[in-house]
Amino acid sequence: MKKILTLFAVIGLIAFSSCEGPEGPPGPPGQDGQDGGLIAEVFELQNVNFDFNSTDGYNIYRKLTPNIYDSDVVLIYRLAGTVNPTTPIWQQIPRTLYVAQGELDYDFDFSKEDFTIYAGGTYDLALTPNLIRNQTFRIVIIPGAFSTTGKSASKPDYSDYNEVIKAYNIDDSNVKQIK
Repeated sequence: MKKILTLFAVIGLIAFSSCEGPEGPPGPPGQDGQDGGLIAEVFELQNVNFDFNSTDGYNIYRKLTPNIYDSDVVLIYRLAGTVNPTTPIWQQIPRTLYVAQGELDYDFDFSKEDFTIYAGGTYDLALTPNLIRNQTFRIVIIPGAFSTTGKSASKPDYSDYNEVIKAYNIDDSNVKQIK
Protein backbone atom coordinates (compact mmCIF):
# COMPACT_ATOMS: atom_id res chain seq x y z
CA MET A 1 0.00 0.00 0.00
CA LYS A 2 2.89 2.42 0.84
CA LYS A 3 4.49 1.68 -2.54
CA ILE A 4 1.28 2.53 -4.41
CA LEU A 5 0.85 5.83 -2.50
CA THR A 6 4.49 6.73 -3.14
CA LEU A 7 4.06 5.93 -6.84
CA PHE A 8 0.93 8.14 -7.08
CA ALA A 9 2.73 10.94 -5.22
CA VAL A 10 5.71 10.84 -7.61
CA ILE A 11 3.47 10.74 -10.69
CA GLY A 12 1.39 13.61 -9.29
CA LEU A 13 4.48 15.75 -8.65
CA ILE A 14 5.78 15.15 -12.16
CA ALA A 15 2.39 15.92 -13.73
CA PHE A 16 1.86 19.17 -11.77
CA SER A 17 5.44 20.44 -12.14
CA SER A 18 5.29 20.21 -15.92
CA CYS A 19 2.01 22.10 -16.29
CA GLU A 20 2.16 25.25 -18.35
CA GLY A 21 -0.49 27.86 -18.89
CA PRO A 22 -0.84 30.86 -21.18
CA GLU A 23 1.52 33.78 -20.66
CA GLY A 24 0.12 36.56 -18.49
CA PRO A 25 -0.30 40.15 -19.60
CA PRO A 26 2.79 42.39 -19.64
CA GLY A 27 3.45 44.49 -16.55
CA PRO A 28 3.17 48.27 -16.53
CA PRO A 29 6.08 50.23 -17.98
CA GLY A 30 8.49 52.01 -15.66
CA GLN A 31 7.71 55.55 -14.53
CA ASP A 32 10.03 56.98 -17.15
CA GLY A 33 7.69 55.56 -19.79
CA GLN A 34 10.11 52.86 -20.87
CA ASP A 35 10.35 49.23 -19.90
CA GLY A 36 13.76 49.90 -18.34
CA GLY A 37 12.25 51.16 -15.10
CA LEU A 38 13.11 54.29 -13.17
CA ILE A 39 15.99 56.51 -14.20
CA ALA A 40 18.09 58.76 -11.97
CA GLU A 41 19.32 62.01 -13.50
CA VAL A 42 21.89 64.65 -12.72
CA PHE A 43 21.92 68.29 -13.84
CA GLU A 44 24.30 71.15 -13.20
CA LEU A 45 23.97 74.84 -12.48
CA GLN A 46 27.30 76.35 -13.44
CA ASN A 47 28.64 79.74 -12.32
CA VAL A 48 25.31 80.96 -10.92
CA ASN A 49 24.75 83.87 -8.59
CA PHE A 50 22.35 83.98 -5.68
CA ASP A 51 19.68 86.65 -6.18
CA PHE A 52 18.74 88.81 -3.21
CA ASN A 53 15.23 89.88 -2.31
CA SER A 54 14.04 91.36 0.96
CA THR A 55 11.50 88.56 1.56
CA ASP A 56 13.57 85.40 1.04
CA GLY A 57 17.15 86.68 1.24
CA TYR A 58 19.64 85.07 -1.14
CA ASN A 59 18.31 82.28 -3.37
CA ILE A 60 18.51 80.50 -6.71
CA TYR A 61 15.18 79.34 -8.16
CA ARG A 62 14.69 76.97 -11.10
CA LYS A 63 11.76 75.10 -12.66
CA LEU A 64 12.05 71.36 -13.23
CA THR A 65 11.23 70.49 -16.84
CA PRO A 66 9.64 68.05 -17.05
CA ASN A 67 8.12 67.77 -13.59
CA ILE A 68 9.34 64.92 -11.40
CA TYR A 69 7.09 62.34 -9.73
CA ASP A 70 5.68 62.92 -6.24
CA SER A 71 7.80 60.06 -4.87
CA ASP A 72 11.10 61.26 -6.39
CA VAL A 73 13.80 62.84 -4.24
CA VAL A 74 16.10 65.73 -5.11
CA LEU A 75 19.65 65.91 -3.74
CA ILE A 76 21.83 68.98 -4.25
CA TYR A 77 25.62 69.22 -4.02
CA ARG A 78 27.79 72.35 -4.08
CA LEU A 79 31.17 72.41 -5.78
CA ALA A 80 33.45 73.20 -2.82
CA GLY A 81 36.73 73.01 -4.73
CA THR A 82 38.89 70.54 -6.60
CA VAL A 83 41.63 68.09 -5.72
CA ASN A 84 43.07 68.62 -9.20
CA PRO A 85 41.60 69.90 -12.52
CA THR A 86 39.71 66.63 -13.09
CA THR A 87 38.60 65.77 -9.53
CA PRO A 88 35.86 68.01 -8.10
CA ILE A 89 34.90 68.07 -4.42
CA TRP A 90 31.10 67.96 -4.00
CA GLN A 91 29.48 68.77 -0.65
CA GLN A 92 25.86 67.89 -0.03
CA ILE A 93 23.61 70.68 1.11
CA PRO A 94 22.20 71.62 3.56
CA ARG A 95 25.63 72.71 4.68
CA THR A 96 26.99 75.21 7.20
CA LEU A 97 30.28 76.99 6.50
CA TYR A 98 32.15 78.69 9.31
CA VAL A 99 33.97 81.74 7.98
CA ALA A 100 35.69 84.68 9.70
CA GLN A 101 32.53 86.84 9.38
CA GLY A 102 30.25 84.19 10.96
CA GLU A 103 28.18 81.22 9.79
CA LEU A 104 26.82 80.76 6.27
CA ASP A 105 24.15 78.13 5.59
CA TYR A 106 23.26 76.64 2.22
CA ASP A 107 19.87 74.91 2.13
CA PHE A 108 17.22 74.00 -0.44
CA ASP A 109 13.67 72.90 -0.93
CA PHE A 110 11.95 71.22 -3.85
CA SER A 111 8.58 70.25 -5.21
CA LYS A 112 7.73 68.15 -8.23
CA GLU A 113 7.79 71.36 -10.30
CA ASP A 114 10.80 73.36 -9.04
CA PHE A 115 13.59 73.81 -6.53
CA THR A 116 15.14 76.71 -4.64
CA ILE A 117 18.64 76.88 -3.16
CA TYR A 118 19.03 79.30 -0.25
CA ALA A 119 22.05 81.03 1.28
CA GLY A 120 21.68 82.64 4.69
CA GLY A 121 23.94 83.53 7.54
CA THR A 122 24.68 85.29 10.77
CA TYR A 123 26.29 88.21 8.89
CA ASP A 124 25.77 90.24 5.71
CA LEU A 125 26.55 87.71 2.96
CA ALA A 126 27.55 90.55 0.63
CA LEU A 127 30.82 90.59 2.64
CA THR A 128 31.73 87.18 1.14
CA PRO A 129 30.84 87.44 -2.56
CA ASN A 130 33.01 84.40 -3.30
CA LEU A 131 30.37 82.28 -1.48
CA ILE A 132 27.27 83.67 -3.26
CA ARG A 133 28.62 84.43 -6.76
CA ASN A 134 29.82 82.04 -9.49
CA GLN A 135 28.67 78.94 -7.60
CA THR A 136 28.25 75.50 -9.20
CA PHE A 137 25.67 72.97 -8.02
CA ARG A 138 24.81 69.42 -9.06
CA ILE A 139 21.13 68.52 -8.84
CA VAL A 140 20.54 64.76 -8.60
CA ILE A 141 17.02 63.41 -9.09
CA ILE A 142 16.60 60.03 -7.40
CA PRO A 143 13.61 57.99 -8.59
CA GLY A 144 11.36 56.69 -5.88
CA ALA A 145 8.17 54.80 -5.28
CA PHE A 146 5.97 55.05 -2.23
CA SER A 147 6.33 51.92 -0.10
CA THR A 148 3.35 49.70 0.50
CA THR A 149 5.23 47.25 2.74
CA GLY A 150 6.77 49.58 5.29
CA LYS A 151 10.20 48.04 4.59
CA SER A 152 12.98 50.26 3.35
CA ALA A 153 15.54 49.16 0.82
CA SER A 154 19.22 49.73 1.50
CA LYS A 155 20.26 53.17 0.29
CA PRO A 156 23.62 54.71 -0.48
CA ASP A 157 25.20 57.38 1.70
CA TYR A 158 23.51 60.42 0.13
CA SER A 159 26.16 62.76 1.54
CA ASP A 160 28.74 61.15 -0.79
CA TYR A 161 28.10 62.38 -4.35
CA ASN A 162 30.25 59.65 -5.92
CA GLU A 163 28.46 56.87 -4.00
CA VAL A 164 25.05 58.17 -5.15
CA ILE A 165 26.22 58.36 -8.77
CA LYS A 166 27.53 54.79 -8.58
CA ALA A 167 24.49 53.36 -6.74
CA TYR A 168 22.02 54.75 -9.27
CA ASN A 169 24.24 54.02 -12.30
CA ILE A 170 24.30 57.67 -13.38
CA ASP A 171 26.63 58.70 -16.18
CA ASP A 172 27.85 62.12 -15.05
CA SER A 173 30.49 62.46 -17.76
CA ASN A 174 28.16 64.67 -19.83
CA VAL A 175 25.94 66.48 -17.33
CA LYS A 176 23.09 68.60 -18.73
CA GLN A 177 23.24 72.29 -17.87
CA ILE A 178 20.23 74.08 -16.36
CA LYS A 179 19.93 77.67 -17.46
